[in-house]
Amino acid sequence: MENFLQGHFYNPSRGNMLLKGVIEEMAGYMSEKPEKFYDIIVGCDSSSGENPYFPVAVVILRKGEGGRFFLKKVNYPQKKFYNWKERVLEEVLLSCQLALILREKINHKINSLSNTFNYQFRYIHADVGENGQTRDMIREVVGLIRGNGFEPKIKPESYAASSVADRYT
Repeated sequence: MENFLQGHFYNPSRGNMLLKGVIEEMAGYMSEKPEKFYDIIVGCDSSSGENPYFPVAVVILRKGEGGRFFLKKVNYPQKKFYNWKERVLEEVLLSCQLALILREKINHKINSLSNTFNYQFRYIHADVGENGQTRDMIREVVGLIRGNGFEPKIKPESYAASSVADRYT
């Protein structure tokens, strides 16, 4: 698998930026109001078909005041996804991979600053829920997310995947 972190992330206000720029933006956002509490969340969705693309969203929320998001579209021109279960698992794997790398880089960046921030990076949002065809995959998806050291959120609480990333499918 190619290193999907190379290339650009998209932010509606700032345009395209590399991962380093995303981390700078997130640290800058927290620096604006360091007394506030922040949630950092990753979620992914996918388009349908055999050659889908996967918008992976990174959301930073300033509790009670909104937030920002950054989006990376991933596709595999040489790989086919023959059923929706494969796509859902790939969504979760991409989310976990990005979250692990991002958590390490954000912690490193924040530790290098003189400010202390009140934030958590513990949730991964999965585009699965009790009311659709994905209900049979909930245990598998939840286990995969927990196995990577994060807490899962599923529909209707998984807005990073089912609302933010979904907007870009």
